[in-house]
Amino acid sequence: MADRASCILVLQGGGALGAYQAGVFEALVDEGVEPDWVAGISIGAVNCALVAGNEPRMRVPRLREFWELVSSTLPEPPFAAQGFQRTALNEMSATNALLFGVPGFFRPWVPPAAFQLPGTTPAISVYDTEPLRRTLERLVDFDRINAGPMRFAVGAVNVRTGDFAYFDSARQQIDVRHVMASGALPPGFPPIEIDGEQYWDGGLVSNTPLQYVLDEPGGGHRTVFQVDLFAPKGEMPATLGEVAEREKDIRYSSRTRLNTAIEVEWHEAGEALRRLLPRLPPKLRADPDVKTLIALTQPENDGLDLVHLVYRSKPYEAESKDYEFSRWTMREHWASGHADVVQTLRDPRWTRRARATQGVRVFDLVDPARRRALLAASPAHS
Repeated sequence: MADRASCILVLQGGGALGAYQAGVFEALVDEGVEPDWVAGISIGAVNCALVAGNEPRMRVPRLREFWELVSSTLPEPPFAAQGFQRTALNEMSATNALLFGVPGFFRPWVPPAAFQLPGTTPAISVYDTEPLRRTLERLVDFDRINAGPMRFAVGAVNVRTGDFAYFDSARQQIDVRHVMASGALPPGFPPIEIDGEQYWDGGLVSNTPLQYVLDEPGGGHRTVFQVDLFAPKGEMPATLGEVAEREKDIRYSSRTRLNTAIEVEWHEAGEALRRLLPRLPPKLRADPDVKTLIALTQPENDGLDLVHLVYRSKPYEAESKDYEFSRWTMREHWASGHADVVQTLRDPRWTRRARATQGVRVFDLVDPARRRALLAASPAHS
């Protein structure tokens, strides 16, 4: 990273919920915030590619084009469904995606895996992701990703070793395979071969690249927008359907807040060590153990502001929310992301903050009640 202030957008995986991230990015642009590094997992990797792989004026239109494409299967209902009706419509949309696939994204293998030759790609996955490859090659300029100026990183898991791998434009040439590998969630999607190794979705190990970003050395102040699609906190489930949804939220939230708390504690330990050092006698300051502690806790950046943005499910959404690709739901997700950014960046706790020269500050400023008011006051995104 360059020795200057930087802005990093970190996008979690979550399938159809990724439209929320598109709304987040649109609002960041509207508010004058331009990330210089994007990092993602799964659908977050796809959104990152659409951003980094286009010139600034085309980033939001490309995101819009992708999300309009993947939500184009079913016609919108002629009425505003609520409650049980809305749940039924969403479940119909999710079932349609399972049975017939999603335009520009994936389609079922014919014949299905049970009738395919063992060891072949169709035998170890339910869907063919060739449509996603063609979509990405059409909408993303990978030469631009590799030339910069926006850094790009995505995570995937080596099928053979189980090791987590990051593909980073600061270290290697990026192509469509790296994005697809990050989103190759088994058993739905097939693994993607890169340099003789097969890779699955990074969400199998960690559904967010936050720790990778925080561990990267660099200089200058950093602002990180962490966009999560699964909320770690939720209500006690009352039905088996709610159990399935809650289990998925917990599994894929990837302990984002725990990682944040650890980062804060680590910086506080470093600050305590720096205060203690002048009081140590010279001989003890030269002790190898003390030098090791200094090396581990001295930050290489001038302060970190970490902004949490978390998608919060609607009452009518169920366990299928991450593969429910209807146009009406996509627009709601997009609008929610936009509203959450507007609320956050206009909050006095953000606008009146002083520039941090060291340590970690965490901003989690979205109030669900205020979000509802913002959504009600704003025109629908179409």
